Amino acid sequence: MAVVASAPGKVLMTGGYLILERPNAGIVLSTNARFYAIVKPLYEEIKPEFWLWAWSDVKLTSPQMSRETTYKWSLKHLMLQCVSSSDSRNPFVEYALQYAIAAAHATFDQNKKDELQKILLRGLDITILGCNEFYSYRNQIEARGLPLTPESLASLPPFTSIAFNAEESGEKNCKPEVAKTGLGSSAAMTTAVVAALLHYFGVVNLPSMANGHVQGNEGAEALDVVHIIAQTAHCIAQGKVGSGFDVSSAVYGSHRYIRFSPEVLSSAQGAVQGMLIEDVIGDVLKSNWDHERTNFSLPPLMTLLLGEPGTGGSSTPSMVGAVKLWQKADPQNSLETWKKLSEANSALEFHFNNLSKLAENNFDAYRNAINSCSKLTSEKWTEGATEPNQTEVIKSLLGARNAMLEIRSNMRKMGEAAAIPIEPESQTQLLDTTMNMEGVLLAGVPGAGGFDAVFAVTLGDVSSNVIQVWSSLNVLALLVREDPRGVRLEDNDPRATQVTAGISSIRIE
Repeated sequence: MAVVASAPGKVLMTGGYLILERPNAGIVLSTNARFYAIVKPLYEEIKPEFWLWAWSDVKLTSPQMSRETTYKWSLKHLMLQCVSSSDSRNPFVEYALQYAIAAAHATFDQNKKDELQKILLRGLDITILGCNEFYSYRNQIEARGLPLTPESLASLPPFTSIAFNAEESGEKNCKPEVAKTGLGSSAAMTTAVVAALLHYFGVVNLPSMANGHVQGNEGAEALDVVHIIAQTAHCIAQGKVGSGFDVSSAVYGSHRYIRFSPEVLSSAQGAVQGMLIEDVIGDVLKSNWDHERTNFSLPPLMTLLLGEPGTGGSSTPSMVGAVKLWQKADPQNSLETWKKLSEANSALEFHFNNLSKLAENNFDAYRNAINSCSKLTSEKWTEGATEPNQTEVIKSLLGARNAMLEIRSNMRKMGEAAAIPIEPESQTQLLDTTMNMEGVLLAGVPGAGGFDAVFAVTLGDVSSNVIQVWSSLNVLALLVREDPRGVRLEDNDPRATQVTAGISSIRIE
């Protein structure tokens, strides 16, 4: 019986750089772009000789990259050995597999360990698939002579093959890099694989989801285990302990996030030769995971848009490194900038939460205010208010907008001081043009900034206007919307059904 789990990609709307240090918070939105992991047995039955070998077979398939990797799993030593070409290795999936099995060993009694052994002896067949939204298809669209529009993206088959960036170094042995859109594909992939394996082994029973919220304590505990194992695998695979907001949103969906203390992973990072992996993961599961998570999603009648400018992308680790160097070199000014940025982040969060409350208390007045403002540029929004309740809504809309302008200003200052393009001039012009359009609440660069992507939040039904303007400016609007739900079980292989979640909310005119 196959198990299929999926986890969403993310957009970090506030908290860029600050989120690396406790107790700074960030708002992270999960999206309708999902990564899928399919886990099933390789063999229908356990052959007698399998018991003698003490090794089981693992096959990892990535159809979009035309890759198949085979491994041997040592049942005695809980170790994974690759028997394919090293070019096709995926460290995120390798650590996800090792740590998921170790988590089972750390939590199961002997009877359950015996059952796990039988499951593993049948081998593991793992397939990973990422929605098209995680990857850049600009080159393919342009090669086909199609316009840079969401309709062109929607014309591509689901899970289209991924093109690799052309080599610039001239070194034949250097593995080419996949062009991505910055939605956190490695975190979503790691989370989906961990969730599928833990459910397949019986370590957790992934919860059913209703309205994006977990049902029952058992479901919450299951997600916590998935979170811990996915965070550990992702951090060890990438060779550093990041803030973890991308894995957290892949597990829990949209929320306000404060990072965990890096010390919780000390046993996994410092695992010494000879220490059993199940003991390492047992320690990690018992650690005090002190991250903080508060429910958050965009207020009603607002739409998240993402645009790909096609200017090459940026390296987040090198940009983070440059900011840290600036902090050390100029502690006084850097602290002042961070303080202002933190205050602006809090102000935006406050206004979004207030708008959600206003919508809950008087939806008619809220809807009328949103509809009115969607037809006007921001300087005319107050003209559309016809009653006090609408005035309150517009006041908070303008407050959110001003907070984003303040965030952008301080991000630019940080970038100039650290000599990195957090909001490059080309992005500034694009964002200003976007924010000056009718019905646009705000726009910015997500996460660490750079050339990866831009986001906008629009009011009512004006998305098509923004998409049209972006297309004229050579910006490809992606088929990405906010979806506040996190990791979940799927009914079947996503390739068996048409994936239309990405385009269902787009009105093509």
